[in-house]
Amino acid sequence: MLFNSIVFLIFLPIVLFLYYVLPHKYRWMLLLVASCYFYGSFIPEYLLILFGIITIDFFAAQGIAKVQDKRKKKRYLVLSILATCSVLFLFKYFNFFSENVNSLASFLGWNYSLGVLKWALPIGLSFHTFQSLSYVIEVYWGRQEPEKNYGIYATYVMFFPQLVAGPIERPQNLLPQFREKHPLLYKNLSIGFRIALLGFFKKMVIADNLATYIDPVFDNPEQYGSNMALLAAYAFTLQIYCDFSGYSDIAIGVARMMGFELMVNFRQPLFASSITDFWRRWHISLSTWFRDYIYIPMGGNRVGTFRLYYNLFIVFMISGIWHGAGWPFVMFGLVHAIWIIVENATRKLRANIKLPAVVSSLGGWFITFHIVVLGFVFFRASDMQNAWDVLGSLSLNMDSFTTQLYALVDKVHSVNALRVPLLFMVLSMLLFVLIEVVLLKVDIRTIVNRSPKLVRWMGYYFIIAWILLFGVYETTPKFIYFQF
Repeated sequence: MLFNSIVFLIFLPIVLFLYYVLPHKYRWMLLLVASCYFYGSFIPEYLLILFGIITIDFFAAQGIAKVQDKRKKKRYLVLSILATCSVLFLFKYFNFFSENVNSLASFLGWNYSLGVLKWALPIGLSFHTFQSLSYVIEVYWGRQEPEKNYGIYATYVMFFPQLVAGPIERPQNLLPQFREKHPLLYKNLSIGFRIALLGFFKKMVIADNLATYIDPVFDNPEQYGSNMALLAAYAFTLQIYCDFSGYSDIAIGVARMMGFELMVNFRQPLFASSITDFWRRWHISLSTWFRDYIYIPMGGNRVGTFRLYYNLFIVFMISGIWHGAGWPFVMFGLVHAIWIIVENATRKLRANIKLPAVVSSLGGWFITFHIVVLGFVFFRASDMQNAWDVLGSLSLNMDSFTTQLYALVDKVHSVNALRVPLLFMVLSMLLFVLIEVVLLKVDIRTIVNRSPKLVRWMGYYFIIAWILLFGVYETTPKFIYFQF
């Protein structure tokens, strides 16, 4: 079930109504059933996979808590990690592994071939496996008491707002909230509504409209000219941010309507002044997961210089692979790994260069933004050849820019005459940038809460009208991060 679908707009009010009508002790049951229905609406059979992971990790945590011997505790942990990662490998990475083994065998002249599995990747598999793994690891480290109620633990892993694309929650934050009483509060409904509304605006107005212009260019960059390849590279960076942070906003908003507080997943990452700063702002739940469960156990920054660079390289390469099984995702990780190592290696040198604060800040932002754009070209490319084709087409020629832009617009509108005019696309993006700048500088929640009710509701109606007029909802496109 997609957030941006009519079915969800019917599903959510029903769940909210039943949630607040039911006594507290039955609410987790409602959420578990609702989450099963939500996830089962994609491919019902994959609920078995999800419950398989839940069952293994639930009982592994119980085993860790019951035994005193450290070696036995570690066995339960290893069992959990192997079982969970095996499911992830089988469904997400086996075909990539098989194709590369076959290519290597062919290159070496060996008569050897691995088969290819022909089944769909369970939606959001990387998200709920990581959330389940974090629970078992925290229990092993003694920082989390094991959950004794299987149903509540299953609800923690399957909680429908953040089930398929995060945020990837920690047990210390989310698990206790299923036992807390959440009274019906106007404050929660209001805050949740406005957060979700901003998410729908990002997804339906910005991301999905941009996709109609970006997809044709990435599919055939030579056809639309170098200017449009450059524009598509910039635009995809904005698209994926609005698509993914839009999902997170909707998830956080929907959860807040029921009294749950999920972690913030984005903090205006496109204003980052370094790649380090970018990953403190982008997909925070994943970057902190890698920090806490891979980077720090490897030694983090409490090691020598070479080992530090090695740790950073490994973490970012894993991050690239986490995003997808393909060489473009490996390159995505490599771009960020190389640049974050460069940032660390040149920190002292850059500290000795005295520049005006404004120049230093703008220069850092400019370089960082273009490294991010470069990484996302690989992220969006269908394969490595497609990535090289797009990168090879990047250039700016103002003499032909307008002609190429109109050709792209005509192509988009010839497919769908009802497509939003380019002028309103630009206005929507300017509105979005304005919102992002405001969020960067001030706590907008305080401003909204202090505003007169009439002003607040006029703002809500304005955004709703903008979504209805200029949003893409006739095709209900999936969220980009669903594939992970």
